[in-house]
Amino acid sequence: MSTRVLRVPEKDLGNFRGDEGQEKLRRWEVSQSRSPSIDILREAAEYLKTKDIPVAFPTETVYGLGADATRSAAVRGIYAAKRRPADNPLIIHVSDLDMLQSVLAPENTTNGTTNDVTNAVHDQIPRIYKPLIERFWPGPLTILLPNPTPSKLAPEVTAGLKTFGARMPKSSLALSLIKLTGAPLAAPSANASTKPSPTTAEHVLEDLDGRIELILDGGPCHVGVESTVVDGLCDPPLILRPGGVSIDELRSCTGWEKVEKGYKDQSETGKAAPRAPGMKYKHYSPKAKVLLYESTFAAAREGVQAEDLETFIQGRQSQQEPGSKSQILQIGIIRTRHWKPGAGLRRGKFMKRETVKTGASSESQETSELEVEEAELYDTTSGASIGKLLDISIGEDAKSIAHGLFSALRELDRRGADIIFVEGTVDDEDIGAAVMNRLRKAASQIRS
Repeated sequence: MSTRVLRVPEKDLGNFRGDEGQEKLRRWEVSQSRSPSIDILREAAEYLKTKDIPVAFPTETVYGLGADATRSAAVRGIYAAKRRPADNPLIIHVSDLDMLQSVLAPENTTNGTTNDVTNAVHDQIPRIYKPLIERFWPGPLTILLPNPTPSKLAPEVTAGLKTFGARMPKSSLALSLIKLTGAPLAAPSANASTKPSPTTAEHVLEDLDGRIELILDGGPCHVGVESTVVDGLCDPPLILRPGGVSIDELRSCTGWEKVEKGYKDQSETGKAAPRAPGMKYKHYSPKAKVLLYESTFAAAREGVQAEDLETFIQGRQSQQEPGSKSQILQIGIIRTRHWKPGAGLRRGKFMKRETVKTGASSESQETSELEVEEAELYDTTSGASIGKLLDISIGEDAKSIAHGLFSALRELDRRGADIIFVEGTVDDEDIGAAVMNRLRKAASQIRS
C-alpha cells in the first residue's frame, strides 16, 4: 500500500452559521468556492464514506486517524493501522452541534440512515456540559456522553462501554472534512500505538507509511498534546485525561468548581476497558529509554545526575559480549526551565548546531522548529570520550513545552539516542499537567 501526503492550506474552508453562544456552533458550512483544498477534502470525504482504511488529518491538538464512526469495518481499520488494543475506546469528532445531537438521539428517533446527521431532535446534551461547550468548543476538550440504545455508533468505538467521548476540533480543515463525510469521525492520534503522538504530517508518515493511503497535511499542530477528557455524568465531575484545557480553566465554569482528577499518571492495569483513551496502556514512548526528572527532585535542579548516566553505561556494558568493542553512546537531553546547555554533563568538542524544521503552518506560514546541539560527551571521572550528546531545549513556559515535546522525543529517536534525560516541569499551571502526564507515561524511569 502506498501512502499519499496531500498539502491542504487551512484557509477559507468554511464557517459556523448561527447566533452567539452555543447556537453559533449549531451548523458548520463548508465553503462553496472551488479551490484545490476543497477538492482534496471532497476526495478524502468520499474515501471515508466508501473505504475501510482510515485517513490522517490535522487538528489543533495532534494529527488524528479518522474513520466513519458509524461503520464497524471502517473503525476496525483504525485499530489495524495503529495496531491498537481493541479495548481502548475512541473519541468521536463532530463538525457541529447538529451532528452531536443526532448521535445522542436513539437510532429510531431520527429520519434517514445512520449517516443522515443533519436532522437533530430535541436537545440531548446533558446540562452540565453547556458551560464547557460555550467556552471551550471548538477546541481541545472531550466530553463523556451516554451512548443511546440503539446507537448509531459502531460498537468498536466504545469498546463495550455505555458512554462515548466526543469533541469538536478547532481546525477548519477537520471540521470541513467531517461535514463533507456526513458522519462523525472516530479519530485517535495518528501514530503507531504506544509511540509519541504526531504533531506534523511527517510524524504520521514515519509511523504509518504503507499502513494507510492518505495523509492530509495542514502543517504543525498548534497545541501539541491531546484534548482534555472530562466526565460530567458523575458527581463530582472528573478529569479522565489532562490535555489542552487546564483544571483551573474547568473550575472557572459553572458546575465544574469541584472537578477532581480522575486519572493516574502511570498506565492503569486490569482487564476492564479504560473509560477514556490514554488511561490503561503505555503511551507516548520513543524507542529510547526515557529517564524523567520531576521538577520536585532538587538534586537534579542543575542537570542530569552523573550516577544515573554511569548506571546506564554500566548496564549497557554488562549486555555486551566479552571482548567486543565498546559502543559509542548517543545521549539525548530535553531541557525546559532550568537546565543549561549540556545539562551539567561533561561536554567536550562542540560538533554542530542544527535547526530542524518540523513543519510549517498552512495558515500563517510560520515554521515549527527544534534546535539540536551536538557535542562530544566525556566520562565525568576518567575524562575519556564516551559518545555524543544530543541537546534540545523546548522552552520554559508550559505551552511551548507542550508544543515541542512530542517532536523532541521523535527527533532524538530519529538520531538514534540510546537514552533520553528529560527535565520535568511543574504540573499545576496551564497545560503543565498534560505535559507531565505524557512524560510520566513515556518514562522508563522517574526520579522524584
